Amino acid sequence: MDAAEVLLSALVVAIIAVSLLSNVVVLICLLYSAEIRRQAPALFTLNLTFCNLLLTVSNMPLTLVGLVSRAQPGGDGFCRLAGFLETFLSTNSMLSMAALSIDRWVAVVFPLRYHSKMRHRDAALVLGYTWAHSASFSAVAASLSWVGYHRLYASCTLANARASSRTQFVVFTVSFHSLTFLLSFVVLCVTYLKVLKVARFHCKRIDVITMQTLVLLVDIHPSVRQRCLEEQRRRRQRATRKISTFIGTFMLCFAPYVITRIVELFPAVPINPHWGIVSKCLTYSKAACDPFVYSLLRHQYKKTCGDILNRLLKRSSLNAAGGRQDNDHRGSSIPRCPAAE
Repeated sequence: MDAAEVLLSALVVAIIAVSLLSNVVVLICLLYSAEIRRQAPALFTLNLTFCNLLLTVSNMPLTLVGLVSRAQPGGDGFCRLAGFLETFLSTNSMLSMAALSIDRWVAVVFPLRYHSKMRHRDAALVLGYTWAHSASFSAVAASLSWVGYHRLYASCTLANARASSRTQFVVFTVSFHSLTFLLSFVVLCVTYLKVLKVARFHCKRIDVITMQTLVLLVDIHPSVRQRCLEEQRRRRQRATRKISTFIGTFMLCFAPYVITRIVELFPAVPINPHWGIVSKCLTYSKAACDPFVYSLLRHQYKKTCGDILNRLLKRSSLNAAGGRQDNDHRGSSIPRCPAAE
């Protein structure tokens, strides 16, 4: 292995560790908090977490093995199964992000009718579409033997080794990425830009009310006035930063890989083998980013993590206190030797 492959292997190990830990924490929060589970977006978050966890424990280690050994991990049948799973999980993850963006759009644009428009039944129907969409493309690729080991990505993924079906594979690849990545990206942009527009409108109304109040309060201290103006600016920046994070992480993690897969369809364009693995690592890094982008940085999840941690600390302190009391009881029950007369 050269230095670049060693660094890429270390990167994959780091992504596996962060993704596994963060997604497990999100899953524990979902199981612990009934308040989070009562909300319809919990189904989308649970589905996204499930896909990320399964991708972390199945396909990421196989990519690491393929990168280290420079060979296909396992037999052909095993690699085809892993390729089917990788195609299904990556597609399901993209569509789950699009579903989360639709949920937030409904919550912001229709706040008074949100609970009637986005119930658990509606969320289940959306998830049913994501599963059907993901399973259909994965099944077609597997049935036509278009999944297997790809040396450029050191992974079991979409691959076509037969020249006779090249045209069909090109059509399938373009259609697959158009109806998954491009569709999800368009949904993310439309919904989140709508959300940002509404958020800025509300911020502008709050700013007008605040400025009117500041004008009326002629005796207000300049420092207080300055803090109010700074809070207005932070409020506007916070909404823009969140939307940029949602769309930016999606593009940064998935776009290089999708573009590489499209460029790969033209044999005349050379692709650096290290770049193929880097683009694959970027898609894997989305599984490590999602828990922070969609869950762990939100107030409910922070509060739930704090409650779990406090409960564990309290239980450990009670166990330690109980152990000390047991030792004291056992020490007091030991008969003492009579004093020598």
